[in-house]
Amino acid sequence: MKRIIYIILVFMWCSATPYAQEILSPEGLWKLGRLSDPQVSPDAKTVIYGVTRYRIEDNKGKRSLYGKKINGGEANCLTCDMEASVYNARWRPDGQKIGFLTNTSDKMQLWEMNPDGTDKQQVSDFEKSISNFSYAPDGGHIAFTMLVKLDSTVNDMYPDLPHADARIIDDLMYRHWDSWHDYQYSYLFYAPYNDGEVTGGPVDVMEGEKFDTPLNPFGGAEHITWSPDGKKLVYVSKKSTGKEYALSTNSDLYQYDLQSRETVNITEGMDGYDTDPVFSPNGETLAWLSMARPGFESDKNVIWLMDTQSGLKRSATGNVDMSASHVRWDEDSEKVYFIGGVEATYQVFAMEVNNLLDSRREVPDAEPVAITKGIHNYYDIVVADNQLIGTKASMSQPIELFRIDVKNGGEEIFTVVNKEQLDATEMGKVEKRIVKTTDGKDMLTWVIYPPDFDPEKKYPALLYCQGGPQSAVSQFFSYRWNFQLMAAHGYIVVAPNRRGLPTFGQDWNDQISGDWGGQAMKDYLAAIDEVAKEPYVDENRLGAVGASYGGYSVYYLAGIHEGRFKTFISHCGLFNLESWYGSTEELFFANWDIGGPYWREPQPVSYERFSPHKFVKDWDTPILVVHGEKDFRVPINQGMEAFQVAQIKGIPSRFLYFPEEGHWVLSPQNGILWHRVFFDWLDSYLK
Repeated sequence: MKRIIYIILVFMWCSATPYAQEILSPEGLWKLGRLSDPQVSPDAKTVIYGVTRYRIEDNKGKRSLYGKKINGGEANCLTCDMEASVYNARWRPDGQKIGFLTNTSDKMQLWEMNPDGTDKQQVSDFEKSISNFSYAPDGGHIAFTMLVKLDSTVNDMYPDLPHADARIIDDLMYRHWDSWHDYQYSYLFYAPYNDGEVTGGPVDVMEGEKFDTPLNPFGGAEHITWSPDGKKLVYVSKKSTGKEYALSTNSDLYQYDLQSRETVNITEGMDGYDTDPVFSPNGETLAWLSMARPGFESDKNVIWLMDTQSGLKRSATGNVDMSASHVRWDEDSEKVYFIGGVEATYQVFAMEVNNLLDSRREVPDAEPVAITKGIHNYYDIVVADNQLIGTKASMSQPIELFRIDVKNGGEEIFTVVNKEQLDATEMGKVEKRIVKTTDGKDMLTWVIYPPDFDPEKKYPALLYCQGGPQSAVSQFFSYRWNFQLMAAHGYIVVAPNRRGLPTFGQDWNDQISGDWGGQAMKDYLAAIDEVAKEPYVDENRLGAVGASYGGYSVYYLAGIHEGRFKTFISHCGLFNLESWYGSTEELFFANWDIGGPYWREPQPVSYERFSPHKFVKDWDTPILVVHGEKDFRVPINQGMEAFQVAQIKGIPSRFLYFPEEGHWVLSPQNGILWHRVFFDWLDSYLK
């Protein structure tokens, strides 16, 4: 008999409210404030953070900066009087000003204000917009990135054809995720600064190099850091181009000396991703994240340390079966805090590292210690004396700031950005199950119930197929694939952490590579079959939904499900692995997970055994296909091919096409449309 462990978790904001609660809606999702980027003042007394709020009728959002005293009091909006959004807020090292970026005459420039939001003044007026701004710790410089045009357009090459609209392409990586290459490169600059004034012109750290920092498209300010004495800059760059860039994950850390103006690659020979450098407060040690295996973008992130004087390097967490992120130093430079994944949750850990670079030690003897526990995700942490401030969420709660006691792990909510709206919204029960897989393994599966769940009734159920393929079904609060929203529409959601998802050890994570249509598909079916046995689940009203690899999973299940499901929804899914390999951009991903190009001899087994288009002869179930024109990771031909098959076979099908969206749906009205079509389709076949 299969073992099932039930741990029922109801996430509530406070005690029962005195008014009737409503269920979550798509419009309600877009009204929630989205908190990000906490920063602690130098005296550790105040936290600033950004909150983005969307106006559905305007189809856009505005990001404002808030401040709150750590010892209590109300949060104050510091920039609500400004029309434009503000970004990248940083405390000046003396704590007397807050710097931030905002648009000025269509250019993003540096502004400053007092800690209470008064006396806002523009500081910079560079030729182009700037981003990824930071103060040098000694207050003598600022660093920032700015785009530099180095490549020629057809109009540059043929000036007598000013209206020619074309591209001449001679190498790969001419487009990436959702953007065509714009002939520009993101360069690191610094400029002298003194008490609210930029006192000299910018100095180009990467002059003449056709490379970027931060890494495109997801890297940010965490890829650039100052040494504590303000004399050096360390930045992340993947210094390759074209086909080599498409095939490699080899990014490195480069250290630039402001006095000598020389640059040194300090991770040369480490051939995977090296990212997120951060100096210890005393400047003696540099920590960063490193992946060991070249070409594997989802390898374990290991914390590495380097003695800044001797250059000695050593892994801190290489022997720990956990991937790390968001490394932060304590004030004494003796330990690091970081976030690590544990069984589909993300927790805060601490690790003593002050002796790890002792050359007399053969291997580190320190072990990470979990500070937090619980069913939640932490996404970022900042250090404030003997406590941490972290961004935390769950399936039932969007991100808020929490205070964490580093001694006992106690947590206390610090911000209440969405309290009023969430107090008025009834959330469904979230249940944790352990389901046995076909090969006898334990698989954590989340089951989310409708807010008004009645065990005497029967409900339709949705199998949620996760993307990635290496991305945990953790306690995330999504603004598109929101489990509480699905449950609020009367569906029981089944979300398994199938083979290939992190936070269960590297072996479980690695088992998806080269086996996309194998054990992972059996895991999906094991999860839905187990939950479908419940008396309150109508086994004749099951659907499967997912995006990216999850969309691939839907296409694959459509050919092998043997009548289990009554409908499918695939968003940006991979359909034909051969045509996908010939049109995607970061080929290192395809080479690692699929096995290489389809013309390789012998041909990788993925193309014959695991390409969904090979199984369309058995398609017979209604399907909704969703795709964005600007999705260059999974190009739109994948969705078009799948929809065309369904139409030709006479299968009820619909194609939701977004000409201005990429791999995600990011604008408010498109997001609401997405949900309306999503639920209209499901309701038509499952209700």
